[in-house]
Amino acid sequence: MILLLLLSLLFAYLIAPLVEFLCRPVTWGRRPWTIPRPLAIAMVFLTLFTTMGVVSYLLLPLLGAQVTEFGRQVPSYMAYARDQLQAWQHFFNPDHVPQGVREAIDRTFARTVDAAGTSLSEGFGGLLPLLSYLPWFILIPVVAFFLLKDGAAFRRTILLTLPRGRLRGRGAEVFEDINDALAAYMRAALLACLLVGVLCAIGFVLIGVPYALLFAVIAGLLEFIPLVGPLAVAVGATLVVSFHSINQAVWVLAFLGALRLAQDYVIFPRLVRRGIHMHPLGVILAILSGAELAGMAGIFLAIPAVAVLSVLHRHLLEYRGSGGLVSELLTAAPSAPDLPPRTSDSAETPSADPAADPSALQPRPTVVTQ
Repeated sequence: MILLLLLSLLFAYLIAPLVEFLCRPVTWGRRPWTIPRPLAIAMVFLTLFTTMGVVSYLLLPLLGAQVTEFGRQVPSYMAYARDQLQAWQHFFNPDHVPQGVREAIDRTFARTVDAAGTSLSEGFGGLLPLLSYLPWFILIPVVAFFLLKDGAAFRRTILLTLPRGRLRGRGAEVFEDINDALAAYMRAALLACLLVGVLCAIGFVLIGVPYALLFAVIAGLLEFIPLVGPLAVAVGATLVVSFHSINQAVWVLAFLGALRLAQDYVIFPRLVRRGIHMHPLGVILAILSGAELAGMAGIFLAIPAVAVLSVLHRHLLEYRGSGGLVSELLTAAPSAPDLPPRTSDSAETPSADPAADPSALQPRPTVVTQ
């Protein structure tokens, strides 16, 4: 249930800019017209699912053919790799190596190749259990619909449960910063996945890589996993292409290296602009921890979870630095004029008794902003 809620929240962050664009008032005949928010969300859903259906109809046949052909070629790839690995004795005099060591090396090479072949052969079959999650493709848009429609009211209800004064204002700031961080990361990550997939498809086709569309789709999907995903794509694509041509493998490695430099230092920073800024070591540790805690789901959700925790930790330090957490909780709540100003949430954060201010209970017009 937690995973379903988080995926729905991330999906809501993805389409929120389109919803806000449709909900903007438009002057027509000297009268402002605004599309109702539920209708705007429905229009975005319809456009998105229609586009995905058309793209799937055009690409799935070609992608399925490449997947089938790749599955047929896996045994020959493994046989070729086994022959190449067994040829290690030609690089030096095997008489200088003890017989036990030679046999251990041969067994290790054989087990490695067999394990790789089994993983490649059963990799696509292992995707069949994911079909049990097909109902989620219905539940995630439904939950995202209510988050987009009533998310502001949910947030205001949570703020009303906090004590009046500084703590409530701090809660509004925490909501705003978490919102900015998750929105920036989610949109940048998905745009990066789409961009990397398209660029890899174009580059692989120009280089003449076999199964270009398959590798491009895998590169786009694994781009969502920082560091680990691009590294796996580079190793796998280069290894498979080397079975056909060493020159093409060198070109693929050079292309992916140039793409990685442009993506990490030019494209992605401009997409994020603000939000999540983590050290590469922190990214690696977060991904490994997420894999240990929740498997594949933990890998996808590790970076957003660390972003939320970092925002909470920063606000806790700021709050305690102003006088200590316990002392602030024991201090009487200040009056409304003494509350610190907030550029984005000060006008919407209820600082007085909600019963005395009926406008404080009205929902915000927006849900997710960046």
